Amino acid sequence: MSNNDLQPILELDGEERYDYFLDAVVDERDIWILVNADNQFLKIVAEEDGVAYLPVWPTREFAENYAAGSGDLSPKAISLPDFFRKWVPGLTRDGIEVGVFPGADEELWITAPEELKQDLQEVMSSAF
Repeated sequence: MSNNDLQPILELDGEERYDYFLDAVVDERDIWILVNADNQFLKIVAEEDGVAYLPVWPTREFAENYAAGSGDLSPKAISLPDFFRKWVPGLTRDGIEVGVFPGADEELWITAPEELKQDLQEVMSSAF
């Protein structure tokens, strides 16, 4: 996917990007995060309310686009089974929300890990 292909999707509002994310992740069966050279995942703390969240993307290309210019961040795939089994309980235990598909605007859909899991499972069950 070229930058020209990414741009219209990145310009969608937060809710539209959330819906795109759900469909794309169910199709691909992977969630993408960014990690540093020490394999530590990127966690962002929102300035206005102090909420800590893990930003996630539907494809490698979107994660790479977000990380462009950061130097030490690289995309890493998490399979849906691993996300459901390991990440959701771990994020919940640590009080970390999920920031779904950061885009071109400042608007971001932040949700509890368990809610994202439920939404993904709903899309998966309706896809079959």
